[in-house]
Amino acid sequence: MKKWVARLGWATLGLLIVSLIGLMVWEPLVAEPGEAPAPRIYTAEIIRDEFGVPHIYGKTDADAAYGIAVAHAQDDFFTLQDVIAMSRGRYGAVAGEEGAAVDYVYHLLDARGTAQRQFKGLPADTRALFDAYASGLNSFAADHPGEVKLDNLFPVNGEDVAAGFALRQPFFFGLNNVIEPLVSNTPLAPEFGPAIGPQPANAPNVTAAAEAPLGNPGPLPSGEEAAMSGSNAFAIAPEKSGDGVTRLVSNSHQPWRGGVAWYELVVESGEGWHFAGANFPGSPFPFLGHNENLGWTNTVNRPDMVDIYKLEMDASGTRYRLDGKWLPLEETSFTLPVKLGPLVLPVPRTVYRSRHGPVIINDSGAYAFRYGGIDNLGQLDAYYRLNKAKNFAEWQAILARMDIPSTNFIYADREGNIGYFYNAAMPDRKVGPDWRNVLPGNDSSLIWDGPVSFDDIPQIVNPASGWLFNANNSPFSAAGPGSDLSPADFAPEMGVELKTTNRAARAAKLMAAAGKIDRATLERIKYDTAYEREGYVARMLDGVAALDLADAPDLAKAQTLLGQWDLTSDNVGRADALALLMIRPFMSAEYQNKPEPAPRAALQDAVVHLQTHFGRIDPPMADLLRLRQGDVDLPLDGGSDTLRASTLWDVDDDGRLSVRHGDSFLMFMEWGPGQKVQSQSIMPYGAATTRADSAHFADQARLFVEHKLKPVHFWRADVLANTASRTVVSNR
Repeated sequence: MKKWVARLGWATLGLLIVSLIGLMVWEPLVAEPGEAPAPRIYTAEIIRDEFGVPHIYGKTDADAAYGIAVAHAQDDFFTLQDVIAMSRGRYGAVAGEEGAAVDYVYHLLDARGTAQRQFKGLPADTRALFDAYASGLNSFAADHPGEVKLDNLFPVNGEDVAAGFALRQPFFFGLNNVIEPLVSNTPLAPEFGPAIGPQPANAPNVTAAAEAPLGNPGPLPSGEEAAMSGSNAFAIAPEKSGDGVTRLVSNSHQPWRGGVAWYELVVESGEGWHFAGANFPGSPFPFLGHNENLGWTNTVNRPDMVDIYKLEMDASGTRYRLDGKWLPLEETSFTLPVKLGPLVLPVPRTVYRSRHGPVIINDSGAYAFRYGGIDNLGQLDAYYRLNKAKNFAEWQAILARMDIPSTNFIYADREGNIGYFYNAAMPDRKVGPDWRNVLPGNDSSLIWDGPVSFDDIPQIVNPASGWLFNANNSPFSAAGPGSDLSPADFAPEMGVELKTTNRAARAAKLMAAAGKIDRATLERIKYDTAYEREGYVARMLDGVAALDLADAPDLAKAQTLLGQWDLTSDNVGRADALALLMIRPFMSAEYQNKPEPAPRAALQDAVVHLQTHFGRIDPPMADLLRLRQGDVDLPLDGGSDTLRASTLWDVDDDGRLSVRHGDSFLMFMEWGPGQKVQSQSIMPYGAATTRADSAHFADQARLFVEHKLKPVHFWRADVLANTASRTVVSNR
């Protein structure tokens, strides 16, 4: 008997060992193998300037795209792999629960299906660009196998890269604000009216793939970061600039690391592609910047781009009613890989679709949703064509295709034209239904097809004021009194946002007050650190001032100090640090359409933090707010929702706030009379943000905190005069 027990014990142990080994190795074995693009030889030259910024040259556009991938991998292969894993539905095998959340959305939105349906219909030169970029990633992975963090991730092809676009783009206009509450069966944002179900006493953890996989999706902008993916943009016409120069400022606010962090580059090919700007990991072209003749920048806008439908299901729960007929709900099952230490757990999941779009089933019922740009990958071609546009008419015609689902465009060119376009593939909704609430899913007339006309979206070209701006605000404040658009001229069904930001109120005031907006004035406006006493800022200050704090002398002192605040975050005033901590939660509530915190609780949190880590409530703000990268540790100014933006941060162990989101890629572009385009730029860290051993890991940081810029060597002669390294890369 003892022998049988011993044998059973050994057998159980053996089975356990085999199971553990299986959980360590199964995912790469069952993952669908990648397919490389058709063989083609690419050759590119990468010249890095004194700041390590890559200038990529190729005989063809495809050669240049190959070089873009190699150059970016040299600087940040770590993040590029995350993006590729995400675009293949395998990010959970890299990043655990948060990665599995991304993979769930990948399947929910049918990102791969969109790529399979749409990529092959793109123009041949656009497909060639994406395949060349994929080939560059494959080459780097093959040459650096020790850096590859997931087996069987490479090779990839252009369709894989395209699937990443299909997944990530909807998050910029807030699709996560719909998916997350639907998955977790919690109330939707106020614009969707009453809650779709009861608020559970213990809402499920949405970061847990086994419960409700959405959470913080790593390379995707989500949650607070998605809501605050802001930016500033300014365009000044030559008649307003004081010196005849047309100016454009790109001042994007993005995360400083990760899959939606900017990467600066200059690209030039023998086929007429010559552009300086920045892209995100996983893109074969810049998304903003300038060519010889024109430039543009983007700011995130927040139109109503998503509609939700409550489906009427039959008793089996497998069919939904539409126009009096019962139709089968499409069903797709898959396995989420969820990394847990050395193991990768297989978590089975199922997603559904109706004719409306993706469907989420929760305890309150079945809900379909449909969003602007659904199943469209025209943006892959549109951005490429915008890069190569030669004049305003050509550029505008590309934008008018409505293939880029969202983001404002602010434009300027060498001819002195400036323009603002509230770009959004807003659904072409019929008049009558309450589109701001949950819609009945049994009426096919509510399933719109395609966006409104480009001519219908808010846009301003060459305003009488001579200036344009956007700071993630309503398009009805963009050019000043006499030049602004009226909300009454736009149909409510379009869902154009009406909210403003404190930055926007400040920018509008400063721009309108300036007699001329020359370079120095424009820089002062861009780096302004003040708040306007309105909106949530006023409510926060008034709420704190109204508190009866007779029972809390420490809070009463903070109340007095905050009452003396000069409404700036310039590192000068005694109350700046306290105000910085107070503003953040109120701004977050405003941006995410959530209830504001109680003033006393917010004040208590701020006081406790300052007392705990500084022993006082009035430390210099420069001691609190920091730019940290490796051994670099520098003071920062600005705050949440100031024109000089230090928007989001991590709280380090020493209580300092390490900024991770705010002013990121900043570029000043200028077209002077009879002169070639010139530009200057800056990044918070450097070109090689994940290569700690690189000289360019944080070499721009001090310039960044000192409000200084570096030159952009757009012209080849300039970069050759400032060359730090020069290499030729090829897959021969």
